[in-house]
Amino acid sequence: MTARSINDAEVVDLRGKQNKSSNRQRFLTAFMRNRIALVGLFIVTVMIICALFAPQIAPHDPNTINSRGILLPPSLEHPFGTDEFGRDIFSRLVYGAQISLVIAFVAQTVAIVIGVTLGLISGWYGGWIDDVIMRITDGFFSIPGLLFLIVWVAIFGPSKVTIFLALGLIGWPADARMMRSQVLAVKEREFVVAARAMGSSNARIMIQHLLPNCIAPSIVLASLGIAGAILTESTLSFLGLGVEIPNPSWGTMIDVGRNFTTRAWWYSIFPGLAIMLTVLGFNFIGDGLRDALDPKLYR
Repeated sequence: MTARSINDAEVVDLRGKQNKSSNRQRFLTAFMRNRIALVGLFIVTVMIICALFAPQIAPHDPNTINSRGILLPPSLEHPFGTDEFGRDIFSRLVYGAQISLVIAFVAQTVAIVIGVTLGLISGWYGGWIDDVIMRITDGFFSIPGLLFLIVWVAIFGPSKVTIFLALGLIGWPADARMMRSQVLAVKEREFVVAARAMGSSNARIMIQHLLPNCIAPSIVLASLGIAGAILTESTLSFLGLGVEIPNPSWGTMIDVGRNFTTRAWWYSIFPGLAIMLTVLGFNFIGDGLRDALDPKLYR
């Protein structure tokens, strides 16, 4: 390789770094100007703080039974009332945030790792490798998600590990499709051609050049996927296939609370609000990320 070709490659790499810094600044500016996204960020931050500091925030033990305080309405001692066993609903909601967020984040991590890896390989190599991976992806797309989850939990039993593995396995095809499309659009650009000319291996090109430039849409998809995972986990818990009792779960609380709708309206209302706000928060963040990454905003 000549000295001139090496210098040209270095110039292309320098321009790429400058463009990344400029795009990052534009992204942050666009995101911070989006009020809806900031509202979503605030809601999600509050929920994460509740999950991380549940022992300090919850005024009562979530599983302590109090026979003298059954179905008490909201008060200063019990801000969201109590359930049929006298347990504090606010405390159970705070601890329930741990379960919902952990399952959602881990499930999306599993989905992103599988989907992004297969999407990178499929888009970069093409040919029969691309055909095989995309046909497997099509097969997973054809599986009804909720039915798969119900069968999976029925076979392996309800637990946090079972649920987030199932959510991850059923959620990766969208990430694979997204990553593949991004790789196909990027792999012929100048910095990738320069990396090839410099003798970089396929693995290095995919990790150092393609992945950083293609991961942004997958992050947007993940933020929306977290909201979907929270809803799915709540649905499974509502059907009695979620985490084990007596662990606090928002879906389980809604399921049990509907039996006391006329006597204790607060039992189902507050868990439902928690699910709604958390899902809205992640959806708002996803919309903000999508708008901030839209190149039309930079014209």
